[in-house]
Amino acid sequence: MQYRYETTSLEGFVQYLASNLLPHGYWFYVTGRVPDGKDAGAVDRKLIEKYGIGLSRQQRARRKLAGQANLHYVRLGRFWVLLATYGKHAFFQEEGSAVRDIRHTPLQIGGYSLTVRRGGFLKRMPEDDAPIVDGKLRVRVQIGRERYRELRAYFLDIATHRTAELLTREFWNLPFEPYAPVRKQLLNLLHLVNAERQSAGYDKIPSTALRLRRRIVKPFGLSELERAA
Repeated sequence: MQYRYETTSLEGFVQYLASNLLPHGYWFYVTGRVPDGKDAGAVDRKLIEKYGIGLSRQQRARRKLAGQANLHYVRLGRFWVLLATYGKHAFFQEEGSAVRDIRHTPLQIGGYSLTVRRGGFLKRMPEDDAPIVDGKLRVRVQIGRERYRELRAYFLDIATHRTAELLTREFWNLPFEPYAPVRKQLLNLLHLVNAERQSAGYDKIPSTALRLRRRIVKPFGLSELERAA
């Protein structure tokens, strides 16, 4: 099967990492950009061949049993990322100090921040029992800190200078897929805007202004078989 690595949208890139790679231990990464004027395909082939990335699922399973790391390569436009699991691999020696651990250094792209963190409390038990602690490592996709600060400043600036209809449209068109942490950020942003509007005597913006259901996309677009159908 042809190794697929070139995503066709930011949403697909983030979804592929969050759903297919990070939950399976691909936590060590380096990022880069294809230089302007350079053929992206040539860079792809060089990295995939250099690190032996285009392996079958069975080959990856054998490497894992032998204590060796597995790698994946993903590109969006001219931005690329190499991700590796724990284990022995020339990747760690070759890339050296450029290798980041996503559990400590979030991956930033297109205003998103991707990381892996220990869970918090899941739910409380009946009566007065202690809450169940979720100790699992979980993928967190949220709006990056700087981007969120920009959005917060922008929406607070226009909170009382736009009609409810225009603000509703602004919220609905925000270009972030509502992963759970993103939903929390957006709801908090809406709460801040409504607090400003309420103090000025304006109508609140309803929560229906937010897109709270995540769209599932095809990260790599249509396959050759699908295009031929």
